[in-house]
Amino acid sequence: MTTCCMSLLVALNAAGLIPSPQAPEGMVWIAGGEFKMGGVGPETRHDELPIHRVALDGFFIKKTEVTNSQFKTFVDATGYKTVAERPVDWELIKTQVPPGTKQPPEDMLLPGSIVFCQPAEVRDTRDYSQWWVWTTGASWHHPEGPKSSIENKMDHPVVHVAWEDARAYAEWFGGELPTESQWEYAARGGISDMPFIWGNEQVDSSRANIWEGTFPTRNDKGDGFVRTAPVGSYPANGYGLYDMAGNVWEWCLDRYRADEYTRRSIGLGEDEVVKNPQGPQETDDRQNPYAPVTRIQRGGSFLCHPSYCSSYRPSARISTTPDSAMSHVGFRIVMTPEQGKAARNVQKVGD
Repeated sequence: MTTCCMSLLVALNAAGLIPSPQAPEGMVWIAGGEFKMGGVGPETRHDELPIHRVALDGFFIKKTEVTNSQFKTFVDATGYKTVAERPVDWELIKTQVPPGTKQPPEDMLLPGSIVFCQPAEVRDTRDYSQWWVWTTGASWHHPEGPKSSIENKMDHPVVHVAWEDARAYAEWFGGELPTESQWEYAARGGISDMPFIWGNEQVDSSRANIWEGTFPTRNDKGDGFVRTAPVGSYPANGYGLYDMAGNVWEWCLDRYRADEYTRRSIGLGEDEVVKNPQGPQETDDRQNPYAPVTRIQRGGSFLCHPSYCSSYRPSARISTTPDSAMSHVGFRIVMTPEQGKAARNVQKVGD
């Protein structure tokens, strides 16, 4: 499609002249169009630049992050076991750590996950081990460890899901994880050239579920939530999507490269756009130099704070190994028009 045709489609969509497809239950139609992808403002990091124009086809995206209740339905239907519920594969871990790393004790290879534990004091905020603790028995249905439960958190986002767990759910549901281009386009909600999904104003407890107080030693709990919040507890963005900033990090489909935007922009003219980017074929991640593959997460979480993380910005990107499951990571899914039509047909049969 030429730039002229794409620009015309954007104008027709904006004028409401192109009808929107009927969305499957719990999803929103995002009309195709162009946007400026990349960081705006003083908190922008090097991997969010350069800003470049991206054109996307229309897609459906889930209004909220996938909840514990929804993930339980998937597990009950399929018998699926998440990565956190399986014994740790030391042979796989060896490929992600420096050569010569010794095998940990057997009790550290039992099923489990990484849980945030608020410390009383911190010596060095660069040392994550002061608040991230490997917890045997932690999983999506035991988010704080084996004695915890999701009984009163069925409407909270599911956590402790690795990338392959999120993809397994998406496939079962009939969709896919969003590309990071789809995710950012949807997160912006029609707002461009702004650092946050609500505009220029800094975040506060009325806008998103983030850390309030001094990270990581004091949480003032101004919004009433210490960890995750029920999905939809904060205002929706311009597209009717909830928690695109804060609550939990969300997996995207793409591999991570710090220089991906630079690579995309090589040879592009001022009026040219990148159409439906699918991400790099190979990982290049200086933060995880021994990992053969890392994947993108977006949106920030309840642990983000202006003084420490500030990754609740729509352009912020982080990388994580795809087998990582943590207590602040979840996901949402997208569908093509064809997948959405198939999902609606299934819903009609089940009515």
